[in-house]
Amino acid sequence: MNDTTIPGFEQQRVEGTGGVRLQVAVGGSGSPVVLLHGFPQTHLCWRDVATDLARDHTVICPDLRGYGDSDKPADTGETYSKRAMAADVVAVAKHLGFDRFALAGHDRGALVAIRAGLDHPHVVSRLAVLDVFTTLDMWDVMRGRDAAVGFHLYLMAQPPGLAETMISAVPDEFFGHFLDIWARTPLPDTARQVYLEKSRRAVTSIVADYRASAGVDVDHDEEDRRRGNRLRMPVTVLQQDWGPAMTGQAMTRWQAWADDLDHRTVNCGHFMAEEDPAGVTAALRELLRR
Repeated sequence: MNDTTIPGFEQQRVEGTGGVRLQVAVGGSGSPVVLLHGFPQTHLCWRDVATDLARDHTVICPDLRGYGDSDKPADTGETYSKRAMAADVVAVAKHLGFDRFALAGHDRGALVAIRAGLDHPHVVSRLAVLDVFTTLDMWDVMRGRDAAVGFHLYLMAQPPGLAETMISAVPDEFFGHFLDIWARTPLPDTARQVYLEKSRRAVTSIVADYRASAGVDVDHDEEDRRRGNRLRMPVTVLQQDWGPAMTGQAMTRWQAWADDLDHRTVNCGHFMAEEDPAGVTAALRELLRR
């Protein structure tokens, strides 16, 4: 068995935007569902959820640009904006024959999914967001001692050079730190090794993704806030308990973005699709029925 992808899914190279090609796992048949992974992972994180949904849906699981086996173009300032990455997702789905689809994202993939919902509301029929705020709200809530958990956000927000050099010196220790401390249930060693191997070859692009979220991504969110642009499709948000400083304001912050919102605090670690695949799958199936 190929441990780097989802069992029973076909691997394809599919063009996104600007000549960038994404590695995509596709399985099942029926109405389409796109699943986007987070940091520091690949599409493999969806393996249990995807195989269940593929019983009655076409399930599309790309590696985001800059991650896994997808292209890693040089950063020109907006190359790794969530707007560009969302456009990739829309283009991939269209290439596979779908002009409209349900979309779920975790962590970095959730930021891409949110941007797709805001920029392409006619394309995204339903939206699931796993364990993030919007980029704008994330920076607002990360204050004082509660911001210590997000030290990597500040590190990778620095101008090009420092973060890349530091992380490249000890990539397995850096990426492994998050894989370990963010999980309440340890991830399988086979998956963990895949994430480490793929991430150590993607340091520059991963840093560029995070740097965009300290710059252009915030600009795009602020523009949406000024214009009153909101998520008009049914939205499900799953968040772990981040403590009173952040969890207590999560519902209010999400209500400012979503008209049709189902917000839940879940009892697992950050890597929800791997730690509680049955619960995540059930929530996604409820969303698909809304």
